[in-house]
This record gives sequence, structure tokens and C-alpha cells, in this order.
Amino acid sequence: MSEASGMKVTKEEEALTPEPENLSDESSDEEEGEASGETEMDFLRNLFSRTLGTGSSEKVLDELTLEGVAQHIQSGKCKNIICMVGAGISTSAGIPDFRSPETGLYANLQKYNLPYPEAIFQIDYFKKHPEPFFALAKELYPGQFKPTVCHYFMKLLKDKGLLRRCYSQNIDTLERVAGLEGDDLIEAHGTFYTSHCVSFICRKQYDLDWMKEKIFADDGGIPKCDKCNSLVKPDIVFFGESLPVRFFTSMKMDFPRCDLLIVMGTSLQVQPFAGLVGRVSKNCPRLLINMEKAGQADPLFGLIGFGGGMDFDSDKAYRDVAHISTCDDGCLALADLLGWKAELEELVKKDHARIDSQDSKEKTEQSKGAADKPGCASVAPQTDKEE
Repeated sequence: MSEASGMKVTKEEEALTPEPENLSDESSDEEEGEASGETEMDFLRNLFSRTLGTGSSEKVLDELTLEGVAQHIQSGKCKNIICMVGAGISTSAGIPDFRSPETGLYANLQKYNLPYPEAIFQIDYFKKHPEPFFALAKELYPGQFKPTVCHYFMKLLKDKGLLRRCYSQNIDTLERVAGLEGDDLIEAHGTFYTSHCVSFICRKQYDLDWMKEKIFADDGGIPKCDKCNSLVKPDIVFFGESLPVRFFTSMKMDFPRCDLLIVMGTSLQVQPFAGLVGRVSKNCPRLLINMEKAGQADPLFGLIGFGGGMDFDSDKAYRDVAHISTCDDGCLALADLLGWKAELEELVKKDHARIDSQDSKEKTEQSKGAADKPGCASVAPQTDKEE
């Protein structure tokens, strides 16, 4: 489940979402086989080199700093950058994270009278009691927030032809608002962008605008299918549901080819998403931009070569960099080192102005529509009636 929703997949839930071995994306089966083979061979090489103390200790980066990462990008070696992002990239937009003791979502769900906080994202509970989820959705609905500097930094990577894919745990759709399109994005834990009727017989699809209209309606905001009157649920992954098939098929192709992994705003505690950091090759640099270090290998497992976690501090560290800051500050600092800061700031300014203008236009149209309704005090007297 989503880092954005604060949900941690249990071992039982992981068992419900096995990695499909026989699925592939638009690329050929031969390419996928080669990519999977490369990953397995890298794992075996790492296992033996760490266990036996062999292998090169030569650093992949000139220095294990943000400057070293910038130099690596400027060297021209990066053509397939992957970004892995979580809730931390959206907090500066006003969307709360889910685990902070006082300000996080889980600390503020008492008003919904839930049996336990996670129930609001439990699929069985949702089907019986959808009211708490949609009340929360009304507070946090996509479209009420603007993308952050971090979102636009990823858009800049795309514009410069460097972004292979963004893997997001978030359900707020801000990556899309910032300009990442379907092929640029793997929404690992689903999205509000589309919704479906929960009836297995019906499964009618609805778009973001339809769902927004239902959630903000005056009649209680519980969306029901126009076709069969069953409950309609946004396409986010709840507890008890499988991750999208595209998550599994794409990661097999993407991560073996990754030449720089940038991880931002995630605790790397939720599986199987967290395990993606171990799927890049052993020569791929990994940068973490976060308020605290995350994703570090378990010391015991690290001794025998298992885990694939980050190593920032040991004597054997050679490719992992932790930049401790907010995601926005880290992206601005990296953009500055790359000579992109002014370009990034201008991109943020222009797109926020576009969003503000669009919102203002929509509010004006809504106000006009309300004023035009019969019985409204502001409606001028009509001299002619037409049916």
C-alpha cells in the first residue's frame, strides 16, 4: 500500500501480490529475459564478493556527496535516471504525511470513529463503511494542491531526456499535474486519476472530474455507479488488494538499465516498493534526499550479501549518498550544482501561475452557474419561458 497513505504491507498481504513471472510490457520477452538475468547475476556477484571479501571497492562516484552526484550527471553517463518517491515530496504542497506523531494523518483520524487507523484504507472495511474514506478524500482531494519543487525537478529531468521513469507511492496525482504523463510514471499504489465500480460484473470506469463532483456533492458524497448503483472506488491500492501489474512488469525492464537512482521523501519501509533499491546494478549510484536516512541494509544481512539496502556510512560505502534535507531544498541544491536552478524556479513559477489562473476561471464559472440556477436571488427576472 501507499507510503502516501501510511500503509505498511504485511507478510500476508505480500503473499497476495506475487511478482508475475510470465508478464511483460511492450518490450520483447527476449529483452525482459536479459534484464532479469542481469539482475540475478548482479545479485550473485554481490553475494560472493561481499561474503568472500572480493570485488572492487572503487567508488562509482568521484565523491559520495551531492556534488559527486551532480558531476556524475554532467559526465553524460546518465541516460536512464529512475526516481522513487513517497509522501515526503508532497508535504510542502500542504498534504500531510501519515506517520508524524502529531501532524500525520493517522494521528488525526479520531473524528471518524474507526476501529483502528488503518481501517480507513482496508478494502473490506471500505465496502461496508465508505463514509470515513470519502470524508477524508474531501479534505485531501487532488486538485486542491499544487506540485512542489521536487515534482518539477522530475519534470525537468524528463524535459532533458534523462528520466527513464518515476516510481511513486503517492496517490495525489501531483506528478501528473507537474507534467509527467502515463508512460513516465508508475503509480505503484494506485491513483485518484481514475475510479471503477467495485462490482465485478460492472467495473465501469470514471474519471477524476466525475469523482470530484460526487465527493463534493451536497447529498453526502458517496459515489455510486451510474450503471448499477454499486459503490465506486478510486483506483488506489487498499489493504487486501494487489499492486498494479504494470508495477511488476516495468520494474523488470527499468531497474537493470538504471544509471542513477534518486530516492526522495520515503521511509522505504513499505514492501515491495522498498525492495526496488536493490534491483539496480552494483555500479549504479543511489541518492537519497530525505529528512532522515532510510533504506539502510540490515547489518547482519549485509555481512552475507543479502538485502540490497543502502550503505552510507561503512568503510565499504562506494555509491550511496544521503542528502538530509527537505525534498524541495535537496532538489534546488542539486539543480544549482547542475546549473539548472534558474530554469527550475522559472518552471515552478510559470506552472503555478497557470494552475492559479485555471482555478480562478473554474471558480468564476461555478459561481456563474450557481447564480443562473432558478430561485437564486441574483438571477434576473425572466420575461420569456422556454421549455
